[in-house]
Amino acid sequence: MDRRANEAGTASWSLMEAAGRGAATVIRERFRARLEGEVVVLAGGGNNGGDGYVVASELAAAGARVTVVATAPPGTDDSRRARAELPAAVRVQAWADGASALQRASLVIDAMLGTGAAGAPRAEVGEAIAAVARARGAGASVAALDVPSGVNATTGEVPGGLLSPASDIAQDGSSAGVAPAASVTADITVAFGTVKRGLLRNRDAAGEIVVVDIGLGAAAHDQTIPRLVDATYALSAVPPIAAGANKGTRRKLLIVGGAAGMAGAPILAARGALRSGIGMVRVCVEPPSIVPVQAAEPSALVVPWPVDDAALADYLGWTHAVLLGPGLGPGRAERELAARVLSEWKGPVVVDADALNAFEGRAAELGRLLRGRPAVITPHPVEAQRLTGRSAGEIDAARFDSAREIAKQVNATVLLKGVPTVISDGAHTLIVASGTPVLATGGSGDMLGGIVATLLAQTGDATASAAAGAWVHGRAAELAGAGQVRGVTLDDVLASLREAWRAPPQPRLPVLTELPCPGGAR
Repeated sequence: MDRRANEAGTASWSLMEAAGRGAATVIRERFRARLEGEVVVLAGGGNNGGDGYVVASELAAAGARVTVVATAPPGTDDSRRARAELPAAVRVQAWADGASALQRASLVIDAMLGTGAAGAPRAEVGEAIAAVARARGAGASVAALDVPSGVNATTGEVPGGLLSPASDIAQDGSSAGVAPAASVTADITVAFGTVKRGLLRNRDAAGEIVVVDIGLGAAAHDQTIPRLVDATYALSAVPPIAAGANKGTRRKLLIVGGAAGMAGAPILAARGALRSGIGMVRVCVEPPSIVPVQAAEPSALVVPWPVDDAALADYLGWTHAVLLGPGLGPGRAERELAARVLSEWKGPVVVDADALNAFEGRAAELGRLLRGRPAVITPHPVEAQRLTGRSAGEIDAARFDSAREIAKQVNATVLLKGVPTVISDGAHTLIVASGTPVLATGGSGDMLGGIVATLLAQTGDATASAAAGAWVHGRAAELAGAGQVRGVTLDDVLASLREAWRAPPQPRLPVLTELPCPGGAR
């Protein structure tokens, strides 16, 4: 995209200026109090270092005391220009002379390695990364430019080893007994123009992610790049509910699952649906689960698994969409029920959990049953492994592409759960990065199924429903947790769905989008 912008007439220096100014704007807003102390910019030899020099100039012009510590001399025309234009108030030192500046820093700005870096950090950069960990452990805040140094911008991997969390750094800043940090752990990462995939894969290192506009322009846009789902996209996909709506026009949903001892799954799915605007829910469960479901969610109708074709036809004739799988169970009868429902029902469907496991090793068969209708499947990597035969690790490592490949196999939109969540219909790919570890608990996926199935019943658009449902699900977790994980339950997430359906305030330029830090909580 940088190259396309250059070819369209935007000078590379203009992009660097915009990046540095945008980052400085964000840093001034986020770290106002920190700017009263010592600011240390660690600048590498590439254009990431050049961005750092521009940030240093901007912060110094705003009155901050700034020291630039260079881990390498500028190695590009733009970075040399950025350094040459530093105001006299900015002190510049080589790493050998300036390393001690980090001990005084209240704010460290990491501009050492950017998107072009590969392999483990070497020499001065490796030493500087360890020093940043010590400074952060001693109380300094850390802002990274575009990507934290040491983190692979594409994969999120840290080639040099594991991160050293700040909690492992002693209060005096020492790191005795702690392996050296192999990447910077940032409180905030200011990304330029786009969110790099590696940031979404390594949220612990990236911290809060803020994307700023650097002037890439329409000529640089690439329709093949997966789109990050934000509030505007998600909520525009949710249909308004008319003033004259009734329970029928708000649509009806049939949930099939709930084997004996597994009533909780359809209960959570029904609650997710009811709090997402569905008009009526009918929950079809094994007879021992009828009383628990009815007692837990009196707003839902509850019926037994069909024992004959007439009963199944009655259930399917009533509904606008089917959610198949929450708590269905792994037995032969359950597998047969899943195949039977998909054979008889030709309308919108969400296939989840045990209904996916019913087609273990039979992705092609599932694809034949789903062809020609709006359909969503919602696997996590292990369920995707059972379905496709590819290893869960392989699927997860390539998750930006795995969802698209699986979608083509099963003729459906795939919502591949994980960090980040990836949605693809085989042609278009969407990324959902909302959410926190609050959702890393049993039943979360059942709730998500109810949300997605509701939107599917109301819109008939499988991909938009999956993307909007996943975003709202994640947003509710962010609101419920407010930075915490322990003590927060799915009941809290359900209660937060009401607020999650409201559009949050739009960021102000140069900020394009913001992703709160999902980790670091207890």
